Amino acid sequence: MSSPAAGLRSPPEQHAFDTERLAAWMQWRIEGFVGPIDVRQFAGGQSNPTFMVASANHRYVLRRKPPGKLLPSAHAVDREYRVIVALADTDVPVAKAFALCEDPAVIGTVFYLMDYVEGRLFWDAALPETPAAERRAIYQEMTRVIAALHSVDYAAVGLGDFGKPGHYIERQVSRWTQQYRAAETERIEAMERLIEWLPKNIPDDEETGIVHGDFRLDNAIFHPREPRILAVLDWELSTLGHPLVDLAYVCMRYHLSVDQFRGLAGLDLQELKIPSEAECVADYCQRRGRTPVAASEWTYYLAFNMFRLAGILQGVLARAIQGNASSETALEAGRRTRPLAEQAWALVRQTFDV
Repeated sequence: MSSPAAGLRSPPEQHAFDTERLAAWMQWRIEGFVGPIDVRQFAGGQSNPTFMVASANHRYVLRRKPPGKLLPSAHAVDREYRVIVALADTDVPVAKAFALCEDPAVIGTVFYLMDYVEGRLFWDAALPETPAAERRAIYQEMTRVIAALHSVDYAAVGLGDFGKPGHYIERQVSRWTQQYRAAETERIEAMERLIEWLPKNIPDDEETGIVHGDFRLDNAIFHPREPRILAVLDWELSTLGHPLVDLAYVCMRYHLSVDQFRGLAGLDLQELKIPSEAECVADYCQRRGRTPVAASEWTYYLAFNMFRLAGILQGVLARAIQGNASSETALEAGRRTRPLAEQAWALVRQTFDV
């Protein structure tokens, strides 16, 4: 566990910008702003560089597109800003959004500012720093919040055009295939198999809701003393999509290794007092009043999410090789692409006749 402010550092040269120009823009756009400002970059984060902006009377968080050549449609901080604003008055906890800047003349790339939320950030899925009695409640809170997100009437909150209803998985497979190809650095046989198999085996079930796309333990800030989420972070991949795909992404933690992905695979969940994958899915279905998920469909959703994560990691690796990745650990993270793809294909082969 750590505070979200842990690991702050001076921005490295490739992410530094003119802080006086930013302060002038904030003076113009943010009510009650009082300069000057001090800017520090958060450690971690493979995609959009994130900064703490401390003024004389407030702390803000700035999320920006990284500099350099970017993959098409990636690093959509403007979409992050839009969904945070839309969810402000729902049961989904989000930080207060202040302003979006689409003028690259200010700091070099598009960015937005939101409130800094004080609380706990958990990096280890086993939650070793929390009492055993609290662990189940923390994971149940994760399930509660994602169920709340999927239950939001997206049209009523102004997100009717945030994505295209229906055929979500088909579009996602195509998108991440393109993203992977654009960032490909070597041939990975398991990815080739997945690219061929996934489009031909999409489940018939169609459902649409707001999906986060990267909902996991370390993208949620918890209350300092209670098992309650104060703000869900990192909405870059959010869109209108299939809620069960989003849930399967959350449940990937049960299949991912502790050492490479900070997952739960191989741990004694009963001893740790952490709900099992089956309990998580059942809890979600009960909260949303939906029927249980078929085993073959669930396997597909898990395999797709592993494929998508492998595509994301391949992009991280490509940026690391180019020298403009937002984290010092990008090269290490990118090298997890192959084993993850191989795990996804093995999961498919265990369930389907391929």
